[in-house]
Amino acid sequence: MSDYLKLLLRRALQNSDPSLLQVAFDVAVLDDYHGNAAYTIIRTDTVGRLKKERGWSIDFGIAPDESAIHASWQTLATALPEAERERWAMHAVTLAAVSEMFLRMQLSPSACHDDGEVRPW
Repeated sequence: MSDYLKLLLRRALQNSDPSLLQVAFDVAVLDDYHGNAAYTIIRTDTVGRLKKERGWSIDFGIAPDESAIHASWQTLATALPEAERERWAMHAVTLAAVSEMFLRMQLSPSACHDDGEVRPW
């Protein structure tokens, strides 16, 4: 298990705060957004963002093999619109591998993180 994931879990338990806990999804959850002009999906090497034009956005980590993405419980609970939640729930998977850079970003949101060039997904 990633040292950053251990730290994140320890912090969540010590503070009785599940907001940073990660939920994983098959990368296919993004398929419906590809090619839809109302959405933009960008990424670096290990993190990404899904954004609805003039609407909500979700930052996520990308598993090393790029088969899954993961986001914090807090982001999903507060940013993901209710109408989208069933679709995402249907793509939920067990979290096997995580983006350590994304976890670092979750633990230190105000710090600068270099993770490669931003590009379309």
